[in-house]
Amino acid sequence: MTTTNSHGGDSTLEGLSNLPGLVLPVISLRRLFRFPDRAHDDATRALVIDFGSPAGFVVDRVASVITVELDQIESATAIQATIDSDLLLGVIKNIGGHTMVMILDFARLIQNEFASLARNREQATTATSGALTGETAKGVSKGSDELQLVSFVVAGQEYAIDIERVQEIVQVPEQIIHVPKAAAHVIGVMTLRQRLLPLVSLRRMFNLPVEALGEHNRIVVISLSGGDQLAVGVVTDTVNEVLRVSSSLVDTMPALLARDADIAEITDICRLNDGKRLVSIISAEKMFAHTAFREAAAVVSELQEGSEAAVTDKAETQSPVGEDEQMVVFRLMKEEFGVPIGSVQEIVRVPEQLAHVPKAPEFIEGVINLRGTVLPVVDQRRRFGLPPLERNDRQRIMVFTINGVRTGFIVDSVTEVLKISRQVIEDAPNLSEETSRLIRRVANLQKQRRMILLLDVDQLLAGGEVKALEQAMA
Repeated sequence: MTTTNSHGGDSTLEGLSNLPGLVLPVISLRRLFRFPDRAHDDATRALVIDFGSPAGFVVDRVASVITVELDQIESATAIQATIDSDLLLGVIKNIGGHTMVMILDFARLIQNEFASLARNREQATTATSGALTGETAKGVSKGSDELQLVSFVVAGQEYAIDIERVQEIVQVPEQIIHVPKAAAHVIGVMTLRQRLLPLVSLRRMFNLPVEALGEHNRIVVISLSGGDQLAVGVVTDTVNEVLRVSSSLVDTMPALLARDADIAEITDICRLNDGKRLVSIISAEKMFAHTAFREAAAVVSELQEGSEAAVTDKAETQSPVGEDEQMVVFRLMKEEFGVPIGSVQEIVRVPEQLAHVPKAPEFIEGVINLRGTVLPVVDQRRRFGLPPLERNDRQRIMVFTINGVRTGFIVDSVTEVLKISRQVIEDAPNLSEETSRLIRRVANLQKQRRMILLLDVDQLLAGGEVKALEQAMA
């Protein structure tokens, strides 16, 4: 049984376990009984006990299974001077090769662990975080002179496309179906939620050197009209950021360059960092007019007409239209977390240095200058009590607005934008009070052997911390 660490919660919690059809908390009996921790080994087991609230209890080993008669069970009152007998149902002596066996009251253990959480759950609202719809996406920029772009890198050059055109960002699958006699820039077809998605290589499309695909590559799924029918997966080297830029920083492609048919898809240039960073903005409409995309769409049409059985792998997250939630997935250590894409203001690189503000709250790592605005930044590892990580190129700052205060959170990496079926999203098990507020839902992708903890962004900072942050930034 594998577990996903749970952060910000009670010290007795080992994490969450992904069992077939079930996500349950895993509790350390050693910690619960205040015994010293020990490393897990091949003998370590988790006993899954269900008394209304299923939970796994980690034990050093399972010694044996014994059968006893009721008259062999003695009262636990004889040892209550040294043991909390409220957690014991009784004692068995001299049976199965064991001098004494204490019978734990797991119903009481579960009740004690989750009593306060059950009350909190009853009082909490059941409103779920909304997925990004077309109206939500447009609402971000409507009435504003800002553009919201997804930026990515191809052969060292940075490009971007309007976020409204991006359905999702996914990793390169293990299997790509290569199509005979297809154009060079059409590298194949993949399955995405029981549909065929043609893949186009931007390197080949722009006549750049071709490299083997690896873990760093990302596929940006782009739609022409926001629907699923006209969609193509664009293979990039890496996905950089989600940018918010003022229209004053965007220039139309110079007329001389615009005549070049090879770069006709690039309609604008975005000037960042005082012109030191140039991002080429690609038009989705012109990209889809390119012969590469027409040929890719034709390949899928032929495959569907000829033999829809060519692909039998059904995606984990298949669901009817409108039954998906679009999440930005990021990593902390080996764990995956998700937040609704509509809650993400921006995703930017971590600068080499963060400015430290005197007398700022302890949870603030520092501040950065984000286009003339001072943005407080929280190190999410420190927030979750995880070991520190040396700054690297994969780290990103995710910007959220929490109770009206814009705040950045450093994460290890942002891996993808993923559409997740609501059919695989379930309520998180009752954990500690703090964790229960922060992680209310879990996406249990069993076939992919993935568990994504879905965060409630509004709970990333407590009420008192928001006030402290407002005062420090005033």
